Amino acid sequence: MFRMPTESNQEAGTVLVVDDDAAVRSALKFLLEVEGLDVRLYDGASALLAEASLPARGCLIIDYRMPIMDGLQLTDQLRARKVGLPVILITGRVSDDLRRRAAKSGIRQVLEKPLSDGALVEGIRSILATAA
Repeated sequence: MFRMPTESNQEAGTVLVVDDDAAVRSALKFLLEVEGLDVRLYDGASALLAEASLPARGCLIIDYRMPIMDGLQLTDQLRARKVGLPVILITGRVSDDLRRRAAKSGIRQVLEKPLSDGALVEGIRSILATAA
């Protein structure tokens, strides 16, 4: 169902998508904007870390496997910089070890690709609702 962005959706925060795959970024942007969410895209950890101003409210969707820095390392860097935005980690293969390491880094959810649109959107909405 197509939903137009509303002021309340925009106030809930911005979804920051960090993935080195342009097709994944594009697909996520389309899906999330159709859901009425404000979205920013980054092609990797360096691009996000170079951002001068991150939103105070929202969440991060971070790919686990990226060049230079993986999603766990990026999350740890953000925490060291006092960026407290909740994180959903996406990956091609989920293991118990990855889930443990993600939980230790404070990551809220780990989702396996290909992503279930419903699970991702539900996870984002849950995070944004609790942050409101």
